[in-house]
Amino acid sequence: MFSRRQILQRASAGFGYLAFAGVSSASAAQDSANTNPLAAKAPHFPARAKRVIFLCMQGGPSHVDSFDYKPQLIKDHGKGGKYGGSLLKSPWKFRQRGKSGLWISDLFPNVAEQADDLTLIRSMQCDQPVHPGAMTQMHTGTAQFIRPSLGAWTLYGLGTQNDSLPGFVSLSPPSGSSRNYGSSFLPAIYGGSKIGRGGRGTRPARGGSGESVPDIKNPALTDQQQRLQLNLIQALNREKMHRDKYQPGVEGVIESYELAFRMQDAMPELMDTSKETQATLAMYGADGGPTDSFGKQCLLARRFVEAGVRFVEVTHGSWDQHTNLSVDHQIRAEACDTPIAGLLQDLKQRDMLKDTLVIWGGEFGRTPAAQGGDGRNHNNKGYTTWMAGGGVKGGFSYGATDEHGYEAIENKCHIHDWHATILHLLGLDHEQLTYRYAGRDFRLTDVHGNVAKDIIA
Repeated sequence: MFSRRQILQRASAGFGYLAFAGVSSASAAQDSANTNPLAAKAPHFPARAKRVIFLCMQGGPSHVDSFDYKPQLIKDHGKGGKYGGSLLKSPWKFRQRGKSGLWISDLFPNVAEQADDLTLIRSMQCDQPVHPGAMTQMHTGTAQFIRPSLGAWTLYGLGTQNDSLPGFVSLSPPSGSSRNYGSSFLPAIYGGSKIGRGGRGTRPARGGSGESVPDIKNPALTDQQQRLQLNLIQALNREKMHRDKYQPGVEGVIESYELAFRMQDAMPELMDTSKETQATLAMYGADGGPTDSFGKQCLLARRFVEAGVRFVEVTHGSWDQHTNLSVDHQIRAEACDTPIAGLLQDLKQRDMLKDTLVIWGGEFGRTPAAQGGDGRNHNNKGYTTWMAGGGVKGGFSYGATDEHGYEAIENKCHIHDWHATILHLLGLDHEQLTYRYAGRDFRLTDVHGNVAKDIIA
């Protein structure tokens, strides 16, 4: 019995199977020699990071309750806010953490223990105060148009390191969020592969039971039969490309079908966490309880990047606390605090954190003033994200909001600057990473963006 890779190699050598569809073996050989669009590419300049794990906190976690210490907010608790409402001090105590002394609240006690590996960007800004627009801008740089996502641009610029796996994976993204991991006008092969359903987890295989991706196995056909069937389909697709000259959609289908065939071997094995030690599962909180679901996703994120996936996004939702902040924010944090800390520890133990850029953040922050007594409204004028590893300074705070946390006032970091900085750490010049479409060159940062060089180690 041949592996899928051996079957693919034998098939690409040309055994007359394409003649059935009127395509010669020579033509097939030429097609197989074409450049793989996912092949690893050299960056524009030496990279600090080789890969990205993006921990997306959907809904807008409160910066003034987590990573942006505001002693004046405590002093002015109950007074009138700048834009109405009463100022609300944080229910969680802030403490200085690690050797660096970064101020982080008790909302994230385990992440706080990793303070010396974090760069806190406390001066974030975006243009949208509503969830859909802010999430879209966070992922694509714009809220007005459908554009390629950050992960798609990364894969387009650098390629992948494992041609049997997707180069960009989105673990359990929310329903209706496809543009957040889509490729838009970039070739379809650069789009993210959705694994799992939003809020439903990814069903990692354990001991061979369960499947990692829907329909990853074909119970009706053997590997060789699938290869023959796919050869015929691909021959018809290539014939259409030869005839029409330009068919980017068909080209994307051809590449996706080949990747899907190879994934049937690689993906189930990668998603099987049964061989992980009990200590590793416990470190991620992936051994039961409220941390289990997100812990398994963070563990899978590590396994994916370790296997050569270039960009992995893991989403944790329901951070939108307009009411019941003190209870619900605590529940959200408890579900992801241990997994995130475990991810950072695991990467560090494996000597991977130095060239893996871990990003944490939501689409915006929340207001210093109370909403409904125990809640906070949206705040896109000043909030916090953080980065770790991948060439950023550890134990470092960049930028600042005003004394209450309403808006950024020092070293403002717009979402375009954030994108430019991420690409820079990956060795990509955001002004050079362009794609010609509809008569002009497009880029992730449009005509904006400055690299936050102060955060680079």
